[in-house]
Amino acid sequence: MDPWLLFITILCISASLFSLFFHTKNLPPGPPTIPIIGTFSWLLKSSKDFSSIEPLLRQLRPKYGPILTLHIGYRPAIFITTHEAAHRALVQSGSLFASRPPALETTRIFFSNQHTLSTAPYGSLWRLLRRNFMSVTHPSRLRLYSHGRKWAFEILKKKLVEEAESSDVKAFPVVDHFQRAMFCLLAYLCFGENFEEKVIREIETVQRASLTNFIRFNLLNFMPKLGKIVFRRMWKELLQIRRDQESVLLPLIKARQAKNRNIMNKEEPIFSYVDSLLDLRLPGGEREISDGELVSLCSEFINGGTDTSTTTLQWAMANIIKQENIQNKLLKEINAVTEEGSEIQEKDLKRMPYLKAVVLETLRRHPPGHFILPRAVTEDVKFDGYDIPKNAMVNFTVADMAWDPKVWEDPMEFKPERFMRNVEEEVFDIRGVREIKMMPFGAGRRICPAISMALLHLEYFVANLVREFEWSGEVDLSENQEFTTVMKNPLRVRITPRKLLS
Repeated sequence: MDPWLLFITILCISASLFSLFFHTKNLPPGPPTIPIIGTFSWLLKSSKDFSSIEPLLRQLRPKYGPILTLHIGYRPAIFITTHEAAHRALVQSGSLFASRPPALETTRIFFSNQHTLSTAPYGSLWRLLRRNFMSVTHPSRLRLYSHGRKWAFEILKKKLVEEAESSDVKAFPVVDHFQRAMFCLLAYLCFGENFEEKVIREIETVQRASLTNFIRFNLLNFMPKLGKIVFRRMWKELLQIRRDQESVLLPLIKARQAKNRNIMNKEEPIFSYVDSLLDLRLPGGEREISDGELVSLCSEFINGGTDTSTTTLQWAMANIIKQENIQNKLLKEINAVTEEGSEIQEKDLKRMPYLKAVVLETLRRHPPGHFILPRAVTEDVKFDGYDIPKNAMVNFTVADMAWDPKVWEDPMEFKPERFMRNVEEEVFDIRGVREIKMMPFGAGRRICPAISMALLHLEYFVANLVREFEWSGEVDLSENQEFTTVMKNPLRVRITPRKLLS
């Protein structure tokens, strides 16, 4: 039999039986779908353009309500689309909505069978990994990494000046420079080293390969055993990307481990993320973390902080360029708080409410992820009258909540001033404990544990970039869905060092 015909036949039978099981439950309403046609057509489409799900949800919501079901895979995907329902699920019923769906095959490979913080099911492993993560990124420890922030910014500053001088009066793209600086900073936090540019480029290459192909590899998650035959070239590509990742990251981990063993008579290094992992013992046997799991955890740490921060920083600078008054207000505030020539420190950032407002407005108007990572309930539950099966994917529409005109006045406009009163009084609840108005970092038990670190990095880079340079350029705010929601046409700028203007 032709392998494609065999593949389709088996998938039809499997999807039909699986769909029949879930249709016996009182799932949230949604459009009917023919199991194989609906699933496979979505599979082919989503491997190229996952962003098409947002307009579809906006079309379906008036008919089916704020909680609805789409059959876009071999398990139902439930979408919760309102602030109130999200708060009831993630905060009021936080322990029930704190797990992850069973991993897809590609996820198992890149995340060591769900042995990472972002993918682990709710339970003892997740609690251990989260507690350990916080030992490195807790707000009380962030000041200890000021050297890494300064080092990464100096690299960025040097590259921007070189680019501006070589470009003369022409605008040049900045996203690659932002990304390199973030890779430098996250690699420093992860491995405790100021790596040479060659090493940073190697880390960046293997990490970008896993990110940029992540959506495309969705095709491999349906009937993976048969798919390994039908899509064998793509499977080989995926496995090679993973091997490349291990070949770059594992030697860095081992080098850090060796350095820790020979620390006598040497200056104490910073406490890096790798340091925190080496002595951990996993629950269920108290075994050490394997080499593959160490690679997955370090990869998660670097990618999780690099791509989202790069995306948000580019959106922030785009809006600062587009609205000159914002740039002027920021510069005035920065100069009022810091002395000329002095380093901008964490304590200075705490005295810049308008800077915080600009960062918050960027995260509201341009959340790097339009959905948080899918949740799963820890057991079959009833929610708002509907059945939520244990293995269903539960999704939340982050962007639409942040653009809700019932909550935000002129939601599509970029207005940092909307946050000023909240920032000055320190009452804006970005964690969504009291109520959810926006949740770029998620909410509830599995809110992003690096929220304080991410906000600090964004504030630090924006403040330094505005103080060092005058920014101008042509800005197109069109979006494109990649691993995060990026600018469709990357930001191109003209910069002038402010020292030349004085």
